[in-house]
Amino acid sequence: MLRAAVRLVAGTASLATGGWVLRALNDAPASLGAGRGAIRPVADRSPHYRDGVFHNLEPASALRLDAEENRLVLFDMLSSRSASRPRAAVPLADPPAPAGSEPLAVSWLGHSTALLEIDGYRVLTDPIWSERCSPSRTAGPQRLHPVPAPLESLTALDAVVVSHDHYDHLDMDTVLALARTQRAPFLVPLGVGAHLRQWGIPEDRIVELDWNEEHRIGELTLVCTPARHFSGRFLSRNTTLWSSWAIVGPRHRAYFGGDTGYTRSFAEIGADHGPFDLTLLPIGAYHTAWPDIHMNPEEAVQAHRDVTDAGLLVPIHWCTFRLAPHPWAEPVERLLAAADGAGVNVAVPKPGSRVVTGSSPAIEPWWQL
Repeated sequence: MLRAAVRLVAGTASLATGGWVLRALNDAPASLGAGRGAIRPVADRSPHYRDGVFHNLEPASALRLDAEENRLVLFDMLSSRSASRPRAAVPLADPPAPAGSEPLAVSWLGHSTALLEIDGYRVLTDPIWSERCSPSRTAGPQRLHPVPAPLESLTALDAVVVSHDHYDHLDMDTVLALARTQRAPFLVPLGVGAHLRQWGIPEDRIVELDWNEEHRIGELTLVCTPARHFSGRFLSRNTTLWSSWAIVGPRHRAYFGGDTGYTRSFAEIGADHGPFDLTLLPIGAYHTAWPDIHMNPEEAVQAHRDVTDAGLLVPIHWCTFRLAPHPWAEPVERLLAAADGAGVNVAVPKPGSRVVTGSSPAIEPWWQL
């Protein structure tokens, strides 16, 4: 929700504050990524790209905040005593997730970063190891807990999957570190590859896909599937595509929701690529002012039911960064209540914990700090 936060600042801050924001951005101009000219040659081939921008299959409503709501949201996001912060240190898995291989398992590393093990393959989603999800190293949303494991400790990956180019999902420093330490390709929605090329990632490690296109790595199929969201690194918006991903092995299927509002596309994705044994679905950073681009927890439960008739739901996109003013632990509490009523199986790992599907561990309420 960084773009919405930037818009809130632009709408409520003084010119002096705006100047401070621009100065903060000056320390990392490369992280802004590629411009429209570098993106367009790839984007032009998509039927979802019209008039210079990508479009949702279902239009998303505009940000709905009046001046007073703007002020209240901004005050909450800047306050050091807000309920949107955890009341104590967030517990991490101890020890960090082991490196063994399971037919289907996931290690949640915070926010939307997860290491998926599926039928002998390892896929890393939306990796961010930086302290802030921001174009600046000195300003912007800061981590609420440390990274649970060093990036260098990752075992060999088969793919790195990116859902879109917002800073909390596409982090330049992490991408460059993975390029040095891993050999896996980066699978990205159309246009996002231009950012990677701008940062020096070799062309043969970039796979750019439109919605419903797929790429195979051995027996693993990765399908770029629709999402209902938006994109942009700073001032430009929707010049690159956003997506979810169906990750299909020879025996198991997983769905990574990325960052999305609720959409009827979930049912279509489930029919085409499911039913899924595991879903990783966003539950945080929701607000009534932006109902169509981030799901709330109840919608995440419905999305899980849309894409699978069983399976395990592991929540993502919460806990790590403050991107909306709701109470910090509210997303998971609402998720568990909704899942219980719908008969949906949920696991809520600590950051760094590894969940093996097929087992039924008791849910430890570690978030009740």
